[in-house]
Formats: sequence, C-alpha cells, structure tokens
Amino acid sequence: MIFDKEDTTTIVFQENISIQEFLRNFEKEYPKIKNDNIIVNLFSFTKLTTGDILEFLPFSNKHRESKKSFVLVTEKVSYDEVPEELCVVPTIQEARDIIEMEEIERDLDL
Repeated sequence: MIFDKEDTTTIVFQENISIQEFLRNFEKEYPKIKNDNIIVNLFSFTKLTTGDILEFLPFSNKHRESKKSFVLVTEKVSYDEVPEELCVVPTIQEARDIIEMEEIERDLDL
C-alpha cells in the first residue's frame, strides 16, 4: 500500500493485488491516516464492479463521521451507480476539488 501525503490529504493506491487484498491492507493501515482527508486511487484495478466499490462504504461512513473527506477515484464505476454517501469521481483532480469544497463547507459549518 502506497501513501502520498499532501498537507491534510493522503492519496492511497496499490498495484498488482486484488480488491479484496487491497481492502484488507487498507483496514490495517487506516489508523495511520484516519486524521487525514483520504483519496483512494483505484486506477490500478482493471476490473471493478459496483459491489467492489460498495465494500468501501463502511470506511467512508466512519471517516465522514469524523468530519473528514473520503473520495474514491475510478472511471470503472460511475457515481450514479453507488449510494450518495459514497463519493466517486473519475480523476484525482476532481477528488482534490471535492475535498477543497468539503473543507470550505466544514469551515462554514454547513
């Protein structure tokens, strides 16, 4: 598992493993990054289903409860295919933009 930390945001990615193994690794490593906004880069996975993305829902819910952003980045599954509480975008830049907007909303207590 690879972490790329920028200010209060950590981008998480991994190469050459299954989504199930990625999730197990992510669960183990989560305590190290739980205080950051998190971008999970899923570009290395050639096959992703809506079901795979839904596996991140507990992490997303837990993370958002602590007033931090949690964004998944993939082009394989559309945001229309997942529940509203999961944030899925097609690019890293869009993920950064979402985090920036959510930070502003939190600062304004919206």
